[in-house]
Amino acid sequence: MIIRPQLQILQDRMEEPRRFIQVLAGPRQIGKTTLIDQLIEQLTKPVTNISADTIAPDNMEWIADQWSAVRRMMKLRSEQEHILIIDEIQRINNWSEVVKREWDSDTHTHTNIKVILLGSSRLLIQDGLNESLAGRFELVHMPHWSFSEMERGFGLTLEQYIYFGGYPGAAPFVKDERRWRLYMKHSIVNPSIEKDVLFTKRILKPELMRRLFELGASYSGELVSFNKLIGQLQDAGNTSTMANYLNTLQEADLLCGLQQYSPDKVRRYKSIPKFQVYNTALQSACQDYDFQSVYIDRQRWGRWVESAVGAHLVNGMFEGDYQVFYWREKDEEVDFVLAQGCRILGIEVKSGRRTAGKGLLTFRQRFPQAQTLVVGTGGLPIDVFLRTEPRELL
Repeated sequence: MIIRPQLQILQDRMEEPRRFIQVLAGPRQIGKTTLIDQLIEQLTKPVTNISADTIAPDNMEWIADQWSAVRRMMKLRSEQEHILIIDEIQRINNWSEVVKREWDSDTHTHTNIKVILLGSSRLLIQDGLNESLAGRFELVHMPHWSFSEMERGFGLTLEQYIYFGGYPGAAPFVKDERRWRLYMKHSIVNPSIEKDVLFTKRILKPELMRRLFELGASYSGELVSFNKLIGQLQDAGNTSTMANYLNTLQEADLLCGLQQYSPDKVRRYKSIPKFQVYNTALQSACQDYDFQSVYIDRQRWGRWVESAVGAHLVNGMFEGDYQVFYWREKDEEVDFVLAQGCRILGIEVKSGRRTAGKGLLTFRQRFPQAQTLVVGTGGLPIDVFLRTEPRELL
């Protein structure tokens, strides 16, 4: 059984005096509920673990009723403290207002109820935490599974991880690709869009959102202008709509559009986005190429390798407190640029997709303070890179 680092974080915080609501957020099917089960096994304190998954969205008082039940239980059992865990909290309308009211009531009466909330990635933060619960919570972010975790947990090889990605539920099916694709479609991709994104956000054109995700995942590692996408989508609206939808997919830890690195923030915002999936399984599931056909085509395989490197970088952004960009000037480019304050790292991925260019050299000339790194052929091996926390490279 894989023990993810977020387990120790939550365990330590449950031993501290009551200070903040703990929010465990991350994309679908990456083990949030399993981690909570592991946490409960480790705790010696009384715990109430409930889920709002089947509760009507307008039943806001359900949260208050559960909270009141815990208070009564504490009084009957003479408990000094209790841990209340609520899963799928974002499914209740205006949930943050109720949580704020109950949390503040406990603070006023010195009732020692420690609270853990589970939700779907940063969508939970945007619609609740920053509005009603500002200053009352700490976020514990669970990213997609890394290569090291999938290797230890399921024995995936480097090549399998690059193609099949880091979803633990799909890992047993890597040798049965038809079954793997069906699982990805029905258990991960569709629910991620329909239950997480569309349920949480007000999306005027849901079909456009789905098509944007599918095309963006297919183009992972590529620079694609919104105008070009509009030409491939029916009823696509304008570029502003596309940009907003892409931001929503990024908040769900599914797909992002990297900006071009520049000290000028205006130039960043106006740059053509470089699509990047958070998990290469999403890229593979949105393509018609099977593992073998991708692997033997060195140019196509290079796209998957670059996406795996990019996914590793964007998944580490929260804990690493850095930003990820790309850089391009005429025909010269650098695949990824990590920026953290005055620290800059240009990363070039070499895997047979293209011959070595002068991108890093030109990048260093433009930004003399930057460090550079080659990942793959002639540089840091891909497997070593994927086992390394990106923040350690800065």
